[in-house]
Amino acid sequence: MKDKRVLVVSSEVVPYLPENELSITSFETAKVVHGKGGQTRIFMPRYGLINERRHQLHEVIRLSGMNLVINDMDMPLIIKVASIPKERMQVYFIDNEDYFKRKALFSDEDNNLFNDNDERAIFFAKGVVETVKKLNWAPDIIHVHGWMASLIPLYVKEYYKDDALFVDSKIVTSLYNNGFEGELNKEFHNKIKFDNISEHKVESISTNPNYTNLLKIAIENSDAIIKGSDNLSDNLKEFLKTIDKPVLEHVSAEELGDAYTEFYLNEVL
Repeated sequence: MKDKRVLVVSSEVVPYLPENELSITSFETAKVVHGKGGQTRIFMPRYGLINERRHQLHEVIRLSGMNLVINDMDMPLIIKVASIPKERMQVYFIDNEDYFKRKALFSDEDNNLFNDNDERAIFFAKGVVETVKKLNWAPDIIHVHGWMASLIPLYVKEYYKDDALFVDSKIVTSLYNNGFEGELNKEFHNKIKFDNISEHKVESISTNPNYTNLLKIAIENSDAIIKGSDNLSDNLKEFLKTIDKPVLEHVSAEELGDAYTEFYLNEVL
């Protein structure tokens, strides 16, 4: 992996959020690349429950300041950064007062999904790509973890398809069983179509914007897939059988380093 550039984009990353399969694997993915001589950048949302003082987040003025248009609304993009202790790896946080200040991840105290989770996902996807463009850092691989990051493949392949920075980038999506119950906003697909993305690209969420259908869009627009969880839903497993793309089966934490590296080099790049 020497000198390869891997952009790790995740809904959750330790040590900034509690440990679970997704947050740990996201961190370990970047750590493996870094440890094998590659370059990595980690991106995640700056949820309001992340303790900025304890984790020493600070705003990067030169990267902040632009507005992203989400469903015809101008939403200010704020970029914050921190370093993971002992690892010398930088983490970039996509922030916006309206979308990420609340002290919860995806649902309220009654366990109801936030009505704007769809817009948060669009904002996060566009915010990541716009920030990478400002850094002028062309990734060899974009590795996506978690449903809040699942629009990255679609936006890179469609909305940013003419951007030279990503012309050679390969997209890997890891699938987990950490989905959500119920559906996102029924206007989700129309908000994506506002960005001149074809209707057939978001057909699966036009009538049923649930977790599985959202992940299907990520799969369709990725170059390779990793089973991040051992026990994926039957629906997702059946869908994977219909695609003609490299798929890495779930591996243990002990095997992750060698398995991911081999997959990157032999199946993705």
